[in-house]
Amino acid sequence: MLRLLLLALSLVLTPLSALAADTLSVTDLAGRTVKVPAKVERVILGEGRYVPVLAIFDREDPLKRVVGQFGEFQRLDPAGYAQYLSRFPKLAKVPLIGNASADTFSLEKAVSLSPQVAIFGLEGHGPSPSQGDVIAKLEAAGIAVIFIDFRQDPLVNTPRSIELLGKVLGQQKVAADFVGFYNEQMKRVTDRIAKAQKKPSVFIDNRVGLSEECCSTMVNGMMGRFVEWAGGTNLARDVVPGVHGTVSLEYLLTHQPDVYVGTAIGTAATATKSGHQIALGAHVTPEVARASLKRATSRPGISALKAVKEGRAFGVWHHFYNSPFNVAAVQAFAKWLHPDLFADVDPEATLRTLYSRFQPMELDGTYWIGLK
Repeated sequence: MLRLLLLALSLVLTPLSALAADTLSVTDLAGRTVKVPAKVERVILGEGRYVPVLAIFDREDPLKRVVGQFGEFQRLDPAGYAQYLSRFPKLAKVPLIGNASADTFSLEKAVSLSPQVAIFGLEGHGPSPSQGDVIAKLEAAGIAVIFIDFRQDPLVNTPRSIELLGKVLGQQKVAADFVGFYNEQMKRVTDRIAKAQKKPSVFIDNRVGLSEECCSTMVNGMMGRFVEWAGGTNLARDVVPGVHGTVSLEYLLTHQPDVYVGTAIGTAATATKSGHQIALGAHVTPEVARASLKRATSRPGISALKAVKEGRAFGVWHHFYNSPFNVAAVQAFAKWLHPDLFADVDPEATLRTLYSRFQPMELDGTYWIGLK
């Protein structure tokens, strides 16, 4: 009788234990507790630029789990996209579930691709946590939704996002290696900044050359966060209360920054003498990059800034605002703001190491540049 009772009990409990073994509970960057499959093989991406993020975990084939993604990668970072496309031609065949804004997201297309997990950002080009109806419909279709962040509070949330993805993708060791290196390199900045005697003011000129209007900037989020972490003061923090906004040229000329930084949306192909875009990124040489920065800083008004006249003007790859490799850019900022404190720090070596250890290709390009 006891044997029969134990047998019956085992038959009842086995499906429950099997179910538990097939799922994993994680907490995402939106603070949501989510159950994801223990083995994730099919994902959709709310940012095409998350492909290099997946490459941290799947260097041989970063697309092996991707069944759908947004289309902003090829539109906003064509050089980076082309670099990945040349190595992984099937990138061109990944179905698109949206273009470059959240309102283009196709719920029907996403569900039809039968993903197990949707990887979205706290804010950006794809669906966000505020779109509860979209999340509910995806979850009703059996798709787990997790939120990561390299944009809203990037320097705090990059390690957390990588750790989350490590759990979801079953790659905790890789995540620990990345986070360990990331924290080590960030500590090289924060330890020295604690000794800094001053905080130079910095103006970030956002997406230089996108329009002739002056001047879009980033403050409370995105690359605006880099300034404080690198030991500076964001010039626009008192006039731009949000993540990004616009500062007038008159304000710049009457509140002169100690350092000017323009973000680069140009490529080697678009770096023409007639344009004002700064060219940085994949396959861009230092010579092309510096020439484009010189053209960008020759614009009326910008050329009158003391920082530009005295050579304290720099360009940085725009897409660091949404990249897990942002620590290298923070080191570059710190070196610009405090050259004596960071004389022995080599941000390019940091970025090169990130590529050699966590990307499927070696570093090939220029990702920041100075006038001098």
